[in-house]
Amino acid sequence: MRKALSEKNMLNSFLKEHAYRVSPISSRSSNLTIHPLRNIMNMLYVGNITIGTPPQEFQVVFDTGSSDLWVPSIFCNSPACYTYAIFNHLKSSTFRPTRRIFTIKYSSGWIKGAVAYDTVWIGDLVSIDQAFGLSVLADGFEGMPFDGILGLNYPNISVSGAIPIFDNLKNQGAISEPVFAFYLNKNKRGGSVVMFGGVDHRYYKGELNWVPLIQAGDWRVHMDSISMKKKVIACSGGCEALLYTGTSLIQGPSSLVDDIHKLIGTTPQGSKHYVSCLTINTLPSIVFTINSINYPVPARAYILKCCVKFCCTTWILGDVFLRRYFSVFDRGNDRIGLAQAV
Repeated sequence: MRKALSEKNMLNSFLKEHAYRVSPISSRSSNLTIHPLRNIMNMLYVGNITIGTPPQEFQVVFDTGSSDLWVPSIFCNSPACYTYAIFNHLKSSTFRPTRRIFTIKYSSGWIKGAVAYDTVWIGDLVSIDQAFGLSVLADGFEGMPFDGILGLNYPNISVSGAIPIFDNLKNQGAISEPVFAFYLNKNKRGGSVVMFGGVDHRYYKGELNWVPLIQAGDWRVHMDSISMKKKVIACSGGCEALLYTGTSLIQGPSSLVDDIHKLIGTTPQGSKHYVSCLTINTLPSIVFTINSINYPVPARAYILKCCVKFCCTTWILGDVFLRRYFSVFDRGNDRIGLAQAV
């Protein structure tokens, strides 16, 4: 244990000494682009992008849990495509097709489509000849308040084999620093943002605490423990955790999540767990300790409309956690920065 702690401290010291400085800048002249997101009922956050020449607009989820960009095609006949904006390649002078097909599976459903190339804009950022997916079949996305997904994970996570848009922005010199960051607010529809190329200090308090990734290739970090009332309730001895903006809940192994539900005193109803709204102010915070720093999440954050927002599988710190903590995803140094959000 002492040796492990020593190695961890050495790694942290190395990162502080050798990593470039992530500038707290806030002007477009410094190549920082701040792009607005809309909060959809505290369940997901969407923002506008455009594809093609002239531009066609889409609402997408900016997702750190995947790497592919896709939107519906005019050839999509699935019910999931009926109410969404669809990309008409015939109207774009910069469109370039391929014969590559792909299938992406998500926890909520799946899509199948073809890879193509075109110009993609995120606000005033432009990615020339960007590979993206055009879905022709989809299932599980009916009624979702977005048209597609824009993945912000590492290239090796890409299912379609395309170079992710963030990598293209970096390679084409559109951003000055290989970082992006999220500020996700609660309850308000507006005010949330994703920023590319730098960090605006106005969105967080105090210092950014840097956490090295377990391995380059996924936004996965080591979590020391999960505790309540200073007692470890899960992740004893350490575990892995993913920080995914496209996941609305905090997820974890089923048996451990069940234990947390029991400690909170929830009542199961189908796949959800509820508590009396009168008890929310009396319930304790759940503390996630990462790289020796405590990140408490109070009951009013992990309970939404009296429903406890924990789920199953591996530990994923989704929007329930990320609303509390401003997050910086640093591809240049393979690390994540966390600080209390304003």
